Amino acid sequence: MTTVTPSTRPSVAQVVQAIAGDFITDLQKGYLADQSWAVALLARLRRGAGKLPQDVPDLWGMTGTDRLYESDLNEADMVRAETALFVTVTLYALHQQSRTDKGMHRRNIELGEAVRRLMPKGEIDEPIRRRFVRVGTAGTRQTLAQRLREIVSLLRGESISLDYALLAGQLYQAQHPDGMREVRQRWGRSFHAYRPPAASPAGDATPADTAIQPTVTPTEKDSR
Repeated sequence: MTTVTPSTRPSVAQVVQAIAGDFITDLQKGYLADQSWAVALLARLRRGAGKLPQDVPDLWGMTGTDRLYESDLNEADMVRAETALFVTVTLYALHQQSRTDKGMHRRNIELGEAVRRLMPKGEIDEPIRRRFVRVGTAGTRQTLAQRLREIVSLLRGESISLDYALLAGQLYQAQHPDGMREVRQRWGRSFHAYRPPAASPAGDATPADTAIQPTVTPTEKDSR
């Protein structure tokens, strides 16, 4: 008699992470290839950066949230997942604006590491560190989205990439009781663990950054 072992069902955070990764990877490929649909969508999505979905109703259905309905989620999980996707995708749109040489979504760069890359090698920039701490201590979803927007603006200025799929899963987790504490610990560990490559003091300026990385777990660009 053969015993059938049921397959392991992914967590909601993993579902959110996968959807965000697929959606942003497709959008990034289209934008870097100067495809008109991606250029136009990125410009629209950027207006939602730092906001929540209920604040920008004209963007409903434009951030990949429709794919959530293929999953069997209860109402509470659906709201958290929609919020995480919306915040993540709109922040990515802000981050990628006018960056046509490489994608700002890059796998395996966690928020803490990305923030550490903003700082001079071997030094702690105290104003940036304080902004980073403020993200982890945000008391509401609105405040978290706004403070993340500030960090993403800094990353964009230095052309430092971030794993937006990973961020989406973490933003979903952060909306659960005690979830923000766990996410904050991960961000803190990645901040302290980062070491810049010896041959690349700038930290993020490596050839691999120019590639479009799949995620698992255009010339009037200034107006975009």
